[in-house]
Amino acid sequence: MKYATLYSLIILSVFSCSKSSDQTQVSSDQKPKTENSKANEVIVSDEQIKAIKIQLGHVEKRQMSNTVKANGMLDVPPQNLVTISAPLGGFIKFTELLQGMKVKKGQLLLVMEHPDYIQMQQDYLDSKSQLEFLALEYKRQEELSTENVTARKTLQQAKSNYFSTKAKYEGLKAKLKLIGINPAEIETGEIKNTISIYSPITGFLTQVNVNIGMHVNPTDILLRIVDTEHLHAEAQVFEKDISKLVVGQTVRITLSNETKERLAKVYLIGKEITPERTVRVHCHLTDEDTSLIPGMYFSAIIETDQQSSNALPSEAVVNFEGKDFIFVADNTDTHRFTMIEIVTGVSQGKYTTVEIPVSSMDKSIVIKGTYELLALLKNKEE
Repeated sequence: MKYATLYSLIILSVFSCSKSSDQTQVSSDQKPKTENSKANEVIVSDEQIKAIKIQLGHVEKRQMSNTVKANGMLDVPPQNLVTISAPLGGFIKFTELLQGMKVKKGQLLLVMEHPDYIQMQQDYLDSKSQLEFLALEYKRQEELSTENVTARKTLQQAKSNYFSTKAKYEGLKAKLKLIGINPAEIETGEIKNTISIYSPITGFLTQVNVNIGMHVNPTDILLRIVDTEHLHAEAQVFEKDISKLVVGQTVRITLSNETKERLAKVYLIGKEITPERTVRVHCHLTDEDTSLIPGMYFSAIIETDQQSSNALPSEAVVNFEGKDFIFVADNTDTHRFTMIEIVTGVSQGKYTTVEIPVSSMDKSIVIKGTYELLALLKNKEE
């Protein structure tokens, strides 16, 4: 029984080894062709070519612009940014404003009150009454002086009183207009205890620093209004690149919270270098957008002079692990594609400038299906 059992184990062991060898041989025979290709090559079948929809093309000569990179911030012209302050100190009696609200030109913003407003109107009416009397007195003294009836000193005194009161009257009249009170209305006896402040432009409130009952001074900033209909882009360009810029060049702007590009034109080039060795370049957006907010940061590409460059459709270039690659077709095997590293330049529209090896310049290049080939190549490596 011992020998019989041992003999059975030996037979089973030999049979198992033989079966394992056969499976290894079968597995080896069933390996796909891609396993025999190089690490940067991928071989695809006719079915895969149809599924991926691979399209081939060649390097083209295109007129591409050189570029200057810059960063900046959206801003508004001085006339589109208004700071509201009180012409005279006072207490806030009425306001219904919140930050972010839109206001129209001429809309009521604030109502203020203060005893000084009443006193100023009283002084104006007093000076007006005195002026009327002194005007008559001055005219009478002139007539008497002509007839040598009155002394010249009396005439000079009447003249001085008249012009002094007139100056006070005109000054009070100007102050009343400054705080929004019409002098013609109070001349009828209607004295107001409040003044109203209206919006000088249409825009959005970016600051609201008041509340009802608050006392404010003429130097306090009460409100800030921004008209966003005419935003412009202030780009900071390094001094080494300023010589490349001229007015009218195209600028492609990408906001920090967006992926799409916005177009602008160089409008003004600054004449002062900042401590950071940059120059401000004022750009006007091609399409106005009221949803944009002043202070938004952006990156910009300024297109300078044009020159003929080697270019490929941007779809032909695939980025992997921080490097750029293209797939070149094998002239002798239509199913074999080789991935080669290239250097890319500027991108304009649907094309990107490229620097590729001379040996690949005349070869067919995959312009559609590049990412699918990359996926097949990496799957093969795994």
